[in-house]
Amino acid sequence: MINPSVHGWIEKYFAEQQPFPQTFASDEEAFYLQTRATGFIFGHIISFDSAKPIEQQEWLPVEISKIGMLNTLFQMYRLTKQHNDPGHFINEAVAFYNLLTPKGFNPLQKMLPSSSPASKLEKIIHERVQTNEDLFSKNFSHVITNALLFIDVLAFKQYLEKGSLPEKYFNRIEDIVISVISLSLKTKTDISAHDDLLLKLFESSVRYNKFSTANITNIEDLDLSYLKNDLEKFYVIDLAGISLWSDEQVENEERYFLYKLGEKLSVADTFVLESINFVNAFISKYKEEIPYFNSSNPVKTFYDQTTDNVVVLIKRNKNRLLKEISESKELMQLLAKSTHKDLDKEEKKKIKKQLLDICKTVPSLTIFLLPGGSLLLPILIKFIPKLMPSAFNENEE
Repeated sequence: MINPSVHGWIEKYFAEQQPFPQTFASDEEAFYLQTRATGFIFGHIISFDSAKPIEQQEWLPVEISKIGMLNTLFQMYRLTKQHNDPGHFINEAVAFYNLLTPKGFNPLQKMLPSSSPASKLEKIIHERVQTNEDLFSKNFSHVITNALLFIDVLAFKQYLEKGSLPEKYFNRIEDIVISVISLSLKTKTDISAHDDLLLKLFESSVRYNKFSTANITNIEDLDLSYLKNDLEKFYVIDLAGISLWSDEQVENEERYFLYKLGEKLSVADTFVLESINFVNAFISKYKEEIPYFNSSNPVKTFYDQTTDNVVVLIKRNKNRLLKEISESKELMQLLAKSTHKDLDKEEKKKIKKQLLDICKTVPSLTIFLLPGGSLLLPILIKFIPKLMPSAFNENEE
């Protein structure tokens, strides 16, 4: 199974996916619809458009986004080049992202002078799936990952076809997306509870512009002439659709806005209607899982997300964790005692100290050593009995 947080995951992805199909999509609309069905367009990935199924159980949201990003970039490569060549794809992807850094400055060469292209791409993708928020703000928000990752895919298409990237391509596409989303939110007949969170999601995802909602007031004022490719047009319509969605319906005025937008983009009404229906079905089905549709207490959200992440890390490191714990006789005795009797203050301190020492030896668990990491220890302690043999719990005797 692929672990997207460990070095070498890209090479393992391609090893597991081979042999690749020798048939290639030639229809851009079909490619787009398949990509949209995965949820990648909306920043909530539910599946992967891959040759072989990819299990995503017990993955962190950022890890799902990394696999989704790699897979979609590769599918765009297959669509554009009409062949399968993981090595060539990786080199092209690294060269593409190198174009996004200032001339004369390549941080990848500085940080990874002898790294393989696959290692460089792993680093790049890890950076790209992040939002622009600082760690503290991100933890206390509903934003998990970058919502505008498909712009990278659109830009990659331009690079593969032309060998270069149009000047300020990202700026222009982002600017149009921001304008359309801002205007569509103003069009809504009722402002729902998730609208502020949705706005925050896009605001934290832009990289090349400042998110402003004050510029455009009428759809006639939108300048969409820069959008030449169908994929770009489909993307803009879908993003407008998701920003207009509320309460499992799109009102008449909002439908009019979407059809008018389609008309300005020279996109058929049939696609606009299909977009409305798809967005409605997708959100209705996955609403409870999509963070920006759930406006619960931010502190509770942070705790719940952190708990889930820590449990995943504990499960992954189960064997190593148990080995380290079993080698500490005093810790084993205290943990066994805690299953049937309250520990005193001094004993609790010893457990805390020894568990933190063990976490130092397991790289994936260094999250416990970060500032505030000790607050997560109750999660680890609570989960330990589930990992230990049944004989460990004397209450079951």
